[in-house]
This record gives sequence, C-alpha cells and structure tokens, in this order.
Amino acid sequence: MERRDFITANAGMFLSGIFMPVTGSSFSSFYEEKKLNSGKAEELAYGISQLPNFCAHEHWGSIAAIGSAPEQNGYRADTMAGAKPVRPVSVWDLVLDPYALGWMRLAGLDPNAEAIAKGYKSQQEWWEKSPDEALRKFSQLMQTFLLTGGFQCARRGIKLLYDTDIAQFRTEIWQEADKLIKEKYSGIFSWYTSAMKKAHFSGLIRPVHPEFYVRPESEESAREEASFTNTVLRIDPLLDLWKTKDKRRDDLSAITGIDPVDAAGYREFIKRIFDIAGKNGAVGIKQLQGYRRSFQFTERSDKEVLFRGELTPAEVLVFQDWVMHECCRQANERQWVHQVHVGTHNLGQSNPLPLEELSRKYAKMKIVLIHCWPFINEAGWLAKMRSNIYLDCNWLAVLNPSFLTDALRSWLGYVPAHKLMMSHDSTHIEMAAGASLFAREALSAELVNRNKTLRLPDAVIKKTAADMLNNNAVRLYGTGKEYYL
Repeated sequence: MERRDFITANAGMFLSGIFMPVTGSSFSSFYEEKKLNSGKAEELAYGISQLPNFCAHEHWGSIAAIGSAPEQNGYRADTMAGAKPVRPVSVWDLVLDPYALGWMRLAGLDPNAEAIAKGYKSQQEWWEKSPDEALRKFSQLMQTFLLTGGFQCARRGIKLLYDTDIAQFRTEIWQEADKLIKEKYSGIFSWYTSAMKKAHFSGLIRPVHPEFYVRPESEESAREEASFTNTVLRIDPLLDLWKTKDKRRDDLSAITGIDPVDAAGYREFIKRIFDIAGKNGAVGIKQLQGYRRSFQFTERSDKEVLFRGELTPAEVLVFQDWVMHECCRQANERQWVHQVHVGTHNLGQSNPLPLEELSRKYAKMKIVLIHCWPFINEAGWLAKMRSNIYLDCNWLAVLNPSFLTDALRSWLGYVPAHKLMMSHDSTHIEMAAGASLFAREALSAELVNRNKTLRLPDAVIKKTAADMLNNNAVRLYGTGKEYYL
C-alpha cells in the first residue's frame, strides 16, 4: 500500500506503567494508584531533554478536521498554504489520525465499525452522544494497540502539551483533552508556535505538493504559517502526469504556462515548478517512489520516452526515470536537499542501495534517506561511503521506538555524526512532541552506554547530541539556528 493511499483511505522507556485488562467502564481504579507521567520531559543525561530539536519532515495538519484534497490524493494542509481546520479539532482527530486508522484496518479492526452498527456515523459521533459507552468500547478495541509507537507518541505528546493522559480512558479526562484541543486549534498557527516552544522544537520543514505554493487559503494565514515553516517540494506527483487526460497536469500547466507534450516542454515545465517553489521558500525536494517501484532510476534519452498517452507499465517506468533525472538535475543545480522515503513499505523494492548511482551523478544534491527501516545497515553504508548521502531516523519512533534504538546502535560509531539527524514524521504536532520524547530518551541512553567505554568529555557528547537533534539539519537545509554550548 502506498503512503498516500494509506493516508487518503483513512480521511524500555516506552511505558511508565503496565496496562491492565479493561474492567467496567474505565481504567480509573488502576490509574488512581499508578499516577503516570508518560508525557513528562524528564531530565536526561547531557541535558538532552532541553536541547533544541529541528523537525525536518513533518505532516502537521494531515488530520480529518483540516480536510482533504481528493484531487491531490491527500490533505489540504499539504496542498494549500495556511490551511485551517474546516471544523473544530477533536481528540479523536489526533487519536484516530491517518496512521492509526490505517494500521488498525490493516490489523482487521475498524474503530468506527461498532459506532456505525449502532446507527452513528463515526466513533466520534458516538462519543458525542454517549461518551461513557463509546469510550468503554473503544478502550477495549485499543487494548491490542496500547504498546504501539503510534498510540504512545500521540499519548505522550498530548500529556506533555495538555497535561492529560488519555491512556487512562476515563471519560472526564478525554472530555478535558477534547476541550483543550478544540481551544488550541481554534488558533492553529499560534498553537503550533507555542507548542513548539514547549516541546523545544527549533524549526519546521514540511513536504508539500506543487499547488501549495500558489493556492493559499488566505494571504494572512499563508504568511502566518510561513513565519515558522519551510518546505520541500514533493516531486512524486510529477512522475504521474503521462495520461492522455489528466486534470492535475492541466492545472499545473495553467500555473506554469507550459503544456508539456515533449522533452523540451517537460524540461521547462519542471524548471518553472522548481522556480515557483524556490521563490516561496522551498529548501529541497521529496519523493516516495519507494512505495511502488525500485530506486533504480535509469537515465533515459529523450527518444526513449513517451510523454503522453495510455502507457504500458514498461513505458510508465521509462517516463518516470526520465522525469526523476530531470528533477535531480534541477535539485543539483540549486544544491537542494533531496529527501527519499526508504523502506517501511514495498520492502522488495525499497532498498536504498540503487540510490548510490544518483548520488554519484548529482554530487551537489544532498540525499537524505528518511525512515530507513528495515534497511538500517544498507542506509548506514551509503551514508558512510558517499559524501552527499545523509540519514534521518524520522518516523521510527512512531513505527516502534525500538526501531529507533536499533538505528542509533547501528549508525553511531560507523556513520560520521554530522550526517545523522533525528527529526520526526507526524500527522499532528502532538504526535511529534511525543516522538521527540522517545528520540531524546533513546539518544541519551545510547550515548550514556557508549561513553561508559569511550570516556569522552561531557561537552563532546552533548555537542554530538545537539548536532543530531538540531545543528546538522540547520546546516544541511540552510535554515534555522545552530545551538552553541
């Protein structure tokens, strides 16, 4: 399943206690005894809990309350600068975000099924009409997901930012969280900036579609978002514009003033899209072709390519190869960063090793391999051997905090530290805040463990931590502020 299909279809430090089976209407008696502080930013070794953390790959706003953009197969926040909620944001928007919904359905469970069976449109509507019953049933369903990274990152972020622990599954706690979330999201961008301060987030980069740069919700909201947000241009949509009739290509043609029908037209078309993104603050590009094909992008001559028509799968592959190289040429000329989604899906074809060829051909384009699980060692080898390949372990805490620990154990001591970044990949800022807690804890534990043998000065270790959490991304993307000891 592709990431965008996944999202669209769903418009030891892990726990501080042990979850007990559901009895009665809540976990209240258990939690009255066990006062959990799962979201608290505990003081960590080397001051890591207070170090700034640069969010270099976020999808904040990819929740149902902010709305979808069906023509782009995604969320309004990814296609419209300054997108605001189309209705009040609920605790359910955060708990049942696209990741959670997708993973639950892949497990054969639908959190809305019982609500629909009772005559409600959704779990949220059931909750609004009968909160005690709806939450009790949901808590039973969630038993199998309580230990997962997705739930725990959302839970810990909500605890940190609102001081409410939704894992207690008590009606009054969920109602309080719901109330606070609605209040904060009524001013979404002021909430983002204040929450970023509380979570010690220093900067934000979001992957966005080409339309984002020319279709603001309003000039005011777009300026407000741009005051703390940088972007990378998603180029994967450009690899899908070959059909005889394609509304999106037509829309982008109107934006660029070019109707691409041949090699010369497509080169100018791509260049103008990059120009528009660059004028609006883009600092790089991002693609997720690893969801549906290999990273073996063969260089093609113009004569090999059919640029429009009902192409065969083989012809589509040739078209995509050609477009990818043109995008890389543009990124190389501009010395932009290229984020590449590696692993996690389509495991037979998402191994990053073929990207070595692109890194050699486009030496001025810095490639950042994001996620990387389960190809942790392969990604590490590329970053070790190629000067323009870097690693970002974002999303690993959301998938499973142990994956993040495994990555750190593999990369530290092998990959030069200036090539390692620890940003996040979350559908909302609360999830990012929780993921950052896991990331800081994992980094602290690994550095403490290694320094038992290395015995390096604390200042050296703290600088390494600050670089991985913040400075490396600031230097690579050319935005934000470095942290000095």
